[in-house]
Amino acid sequence: MTVPKNPHAATLLNLMLLLLTFTSLSAQRITRTINTDWKFHRGNLSYPQQLADTSLWDNVTIPHSWNTHDVNDDQPGYYRGDGWYTKTLILPANWKNKEIYLDFEGANQQTEVYMNGKKIARHTGGYTGFHVNIGKYANFTEGINELSIKVNNVFNADVPPLSADFTFFGGLYRDVHLTALEKIHFSMGDHGSKSIFVTTPEVTAAKAKVKLRGLISNNSGTAEKLLISCTINYKGKLIATQNKTVKAGLEEPFEISLPEIKNPELWLPDSPALYTITTTIKHAQGGTVLDQMTMPLGFRWFKFDAGKGFFLNGKPLKLIGASRHQDYKDMANAVPDQLAVRDVELLKEMGGNFLRVAHYPQDQSVLEACDRMGILCSVEIPIVNAITESEPFSANSKTMQLEMIKQNFNHPSVIIWAYMNEVLLRLPSFGNDTVRREIYLKNVAQLARELEALTRKTDPSRYTMIPNHGNFNLYNRVGLTKIPMLVGWNLYQGWYSGKLQGFADFLDMHHKLLPEKPLLVTEYGADADSRIQSNQPLRFDKSIEYALNYHQFYLKAMLDRPFVAAGMAWNLADFSSEERMETDPHINNKGLLTIDRKPKDTYYFYQANLLTQPFLKIGMGNRKVISGIANANNTVPQTVRVYSNQPLVALLANGKNIGTKPSSGGVATFTLDFKAGLNTLQATTNTNGHMLTDIYPIQAKLVPQQLNNTEIPFEAINVSMGDTRYFTEELSKQVWLPEQPYVKGSWGYTGGTRFAMADTMRLSFGSSKAISGTHLDPIYQTQRTGIENFKADVPPGEYEVILHFAELQAKVQPQALAYDLGSVATIKEEFKERSFDVEINGNTIMQGIGSNLVAANAFSFKTPVHVTENTGITVNFLPVKGTTILNGIQIRRIY
Repeated sequence: MTVPKNPHAATLLNLMLLLLTFTSLSAQRITRTINTDWKFHRGNLSYPQQLADTSLWDNVTIPHSWNTHDVNDDQPGYYRGDGWYTKTLILPANWKNKEIYLDFEGANQQTEVYMNGKKIARHTGGYTGFHVNIGKYANFTEGINELSIKVNNVFNADVPPLSADFTFFGGLYRDVHLTALEKIHFSMGDHGSKSIFVTTPEVTAAKAKVKLRGLISNNSGTAEKLLISCTINYKGKLIATQNKTVKAGLEEPFEISLPEIKNPELWLPDSPALYTITTTIKHAQGGTVLDQMTMPLGFRWFKFDAGKGFFLNGKPLKLIGASRHQDYKDMANAVPDQLAVRDVELLKEMGGNFLRVAHYPQDQSVLEACDRMGILCSVEIPIVNAITESEPFSANSKTMQLEMIKQNFNHPSVIIWAYMNEVLLRLPSFGNDTVRREIYLKNVAQLARELEALTRKTDPSRYTMIPNHGNFNLYNRVGLTKIPMLVGWNLYQGWYSGKLQGFADFLDMHHKLLPEKPLLVTEYGADADSRIQSNQPLRFDKSIEYALNYHQFYLKAMLDRPFVAAGMAWNLADFSSEERMETDPHINNKGLLTIDRKPKDTYYFYQANLLTQPFLKIGMGNRKVISGIANANNTVPQTVRVYSNQPLVALLANGKNIGTKPSSGGVATFTLDFKAGLNTLQATTNTNGHMLTDIYPIQAKLVPQQLNNTEIPFEAINVSMGDTRYFTEELSKQVWLPEQPYVKGSWGYTGGTRFAMADTMRLSFGSSKAISGTHLDPIYQTQRTGIENFKADVPPGEYEVILHFAELQAKVQPQALAYDLGSVATIKEEFKERSFDVEINGNTIMQGIGSNLVAANAFSFKTPVHVTENTGITVNFLPVKGTTILNGIQIRRIY
């Protein structure tokens, strides 16, 4: 072998020898990932001239996204443009007579493939896979090939999604495979699928029938007589064969009906009996294996009933689960398979039996895990919020639908194909042109009808669905409640608008007005920032407590109504939404898990209600530390929730018996006093003679109400002004307390009012703006306006005072985001110039604050304060122009 002239010659030679050794073992299909040794450049380049020198490019491994960090910075927007990937691909000489493909699992969203100086393929769509035949462009003389991939995630009006409440991460973010095939093989040209489609046209507990259809490619140049065989494996074998002559140079379909299977083990959520079916192509003479594929096979039958809900294998089953987005903290969408599988495990461990794969097809490992674990699924294409009335948009949508169905056809977990989500949420602006608006609505309905017909023709064995937002009259008038077989509703009464009871009323209205249409609740949820707690939870305060109240109401309403076939919490985990602001900027935190998959109390709530095995868990919002104002007993009262599916729960605190409470709706609630320092909680429940125990250690930091309290020496206070909530910093474990009015001997404010947005439909206090220059967004989003002073009657000593300010009114009127169901398009804000001085204990510390504040930008300063006997700390805010403000204050004793 000639050693290639290449700076990485030794490495390339070793790879080539390894590949040659591997390929000599078999003449069948060979597939392996080529995820390593890629170079990456972000930006526009021309091919091939500007790819000549890649020495300054980044070294990356696939999966990869170029948006892992810029979606979380303080700058609006994120990079949407070209990204280039290149690598040297080694192909052995004995592959010259094979068919060679690249298999892309996912690249967002338009991809061009170049090889050895030529553009060889293009694919549109960011969430489905595709195959590229590279054999005829390959160099087999030296085996060294230059492979370049251009991926683009720029907005394109002809490519869904157009807009959505999630981030459109760019990149080659799923695995890339290299596949070598014999000239005769199962086709690689059928919409990125494996070109084998398995159906079970008849299934009962007594018998099952299996049919298989597929497509064979013969590029050998001669007609061949082939033997196609199918083998079903599961505790024994069942074999059926069929002879088939395939003409040279053509793709030829085939069908096989297998012998009836007696008494099949059924696929169920609790016992997902998973068979496999292996299909093989051989020469009829000699029996040489040319290609072989193995698919999962599950025997189940299912039905949706508009009055009685969902039935699996003839028995009623309430579908309860969650939707999933595919991103992960600091990884964007470039998530390895093991973390995708872990999400399914977490859903199973929650007790869920349904996964809505939203709002786009996801990695094959997700559905493979659902097959194994008994999780039923729906999958959909990313037509979200709106459509473009163009033939290319329609064509791309149909191609995506075909790719989704054919690539995921053989998963027994999939029971629903969907193709639109909240597509009438934000209609294009037609002004007063109502005729043009109606034309648009008719075009939406027409596209839905075309996708519906395409779906039923491609796969008549499954149901179809459109998930809609809660505008019942509009969707019903346009016809989107009538076109699909199922109607999904994304409902947020008690969150974006209205009250919780509106959810139950909506369900009853649907059942009354559309009694023949099965109903699924495809989304419901409330933001839950795991750092925020409230003793008086309010809608849109982002507290764990309000989210828990919300889920308690919604789950009970769905369980009480047999006609509600399914409920899918939005979302399994927090996910990226770059346009969002609020307490945790760029994150939609309706998840039952955080974006790095830490459980919230709402996750424990579902475990307590859905799991059948005994369950017990102390909640406390996963906090490691709590803080509060000490009472007369020098303790701080706190609510403790214990989640359990057992009838009675006992609680001990520091070895003391607090009592036994019933578990109502999966929650037992206790109120107890925490002492300063370490507190150890122990919950127990007796289940069938066995004691189940959970232990939760937590530190309590007490703030004395009277600051000269000698039993609880004053150390520090952190106060969030204009706020009613508690906020816990994740890293420092500092707890910020809600404000209180000043009382002599204690601490607090004098004068002013809480800041409230003009749009109080969402939140009665504070702002939803993301605050630049800080990680303490919740502190800067609330403020006391018109404050006169803040006093703390601390004992003598040396102190440090930190004051926090942010202007929450903008000169430029902000626009409401598409997902914000409770707001008008433009939010009116009344900006007024302000200027004020700050004085501490008679000394002027800052002048002209306000004139230097930029809207939604954090500003703070720290200053030492010497306190003598009976002086305490008094911070005066002296108005010069307009009103004074204070967003947060920290006082810490140094000596």
